[in-house]
Amino acid sequence: MNPLLANYEQLNRRRFFAGAGLNVGGIALAGLLGPRTASAGGSDVHPGLPGLPHHRPTAKRLLYLHMNGAPSQIDLFDHKPKLVEHFNADLPDSVRNGQRITTMTSGQKRLPVAPSRFAFQKCGEGGVEFSELLPHVAGIADHVAMVKSVHTDAINHDPACTFVMTGSEVPGKASLGSWLSYGLGSASRDLPAFVVFTPTFPKESQAQALFTRMWSSGFLPSKYDGVALRGAGDPVLYVENPPGVDRDDRRAMLDALERLNSRTLERFGDPATRTRIQQYEMAFRMQTSVPELTDLGSETKETLAAYGPDVERPGSYARSAILARRLLERGVRVVQILHRGWDQHGNLPKLIAGQCRDVDQPTAALVKDLEQRGMLEDTLVVFGGEFGRTVYSQGTLTKEDYGRDHHPRNFCMWLAGGGVRGGITHGETDDFSYNVVENPVHLNDLNATILHCMGIDGERFSFPFQGLDQRLIGVEGANVVRDVLA
Repeated sequence: MNPLLANYEQLNRRRFFAGAGLNVGGIALAGLLGPRTASAGGSDVHPGLPGLPHHRPTAKRLLYLHMNGAPSQIDLFDHKPKLVEHFNADLPDSVRNGQRITTMTSGQKRLPVAPSRFAFQKCGEGGVEFSELLPHVAGIADHVAMVKSVHTDAINHDPACTFVMTGSEVPGKASLGSWLSYGLGSASRDLPAFVVFTPTFPKESQAQALFTRMWSSGFLPSKYDGVALRGAGDPVLYVENPPGVDRDDRRAMLDALERLNSRTLERFGDPATRTRIQQYEMAFRMQTSVPELTDLGSETKETLAAYGPDVERPGSYARSAILARRLLERGVRVVQILHRGWDQHGNLPKLIAGQCRDVDQPTAALVKDLEQRGMLEDTLVVFGGEFGRTVYSQGTLTKEDYGRDHHPRNFCMWLAGGGVRGGITHGETDDFSYNVVENPVHLNDLNATILHCMGIDGERFSFPFQGLDQRLIGVEGANVVRDVLA
């Protein structure tokens, strides 16, 4: 439903005068109570929807660490020691059970089983298993709820990435961050409610393209789009004044533009005009807030060292991680880091080791940093990709080298902070990490759990579009994974 058309259909002379008294009274009451009580949450710049949250949240903010390209669960989180006995044997037909595979391996004469060449260990009091490739993340095991039984509908990257972020393979839907920005608003007046980083990655890695639909507002108003902070040059394009224009000049221009836009809004009532006014004002405030955000001069040497040597390199994952913490503590509702290069169809042992070196230390440092500042208890951290990798090798298999194809049937994601039980493992897969055998978790179940932690009932959180009450968790519904909640 188009809200502008709905407004026109409902507005007539009799209805206007019937409601005028109540409307004026409501405006007066809102003015007396102050801007924060006019909505359920957020600031007067980023207000939340009335009636939200639905219940008391365990998390106020979301940090989503997306490993784009699909990390191999067998080499990082899903330890299968018995696979050594099946090295180079054909994957049993009973395990595959007629399931579809991609065209990249469907033409192979054999599907030889490739055990991981990396050692694993049980970590923390709960014994969560981690690969030797992630020694720093293993150190935060007692904060982690490892979900080993995630599964998805998509088998190729673009639809799978669209699915993990929007709950649908169909482009044009609203992303998770946009839904939360729309529903809950943000406490920050001078920064966007939803911010995205797309850091650099090892040059030799095989990277998939990123599409803005992963942080787009889709059918929601455009002001709920995620704002991407760049690693090189100006963090946000076109925020800074051009040469010859000072701050006073910019203010005068915006004031004149606001008057023109306000006339247009009064005449046509188009919500997009109001969004345009608000976004111009936000950009003006960001001219001060973004340089302060990206200046790490106030960070201690110990804090910077914890994130690793790349923290001083603009555009790196480590730099993005510490900036993510600074955004969260300044009231930003959702921060997303999308790290590319995890699509390892060949030369996996070398490439995945490089990817882990990029993210391991900064990820652990970020979680510890949040904990030390008293923020982890109400910040939900999510780490994962768009699907998993096959147990069989793509291409030539040796004990030292192998590749893995796409595998949507099961993969691992972990959560921490924000109402999550730490030090646990949820779900289980078969001996080949090919099928879920215990506690399956669909991606929409995971999204329902994220919403629940943020105080939102996914079944009641919708937006009318194309004749449906659209939901992040899909119109079919989803289940909250309560076993991972504290």
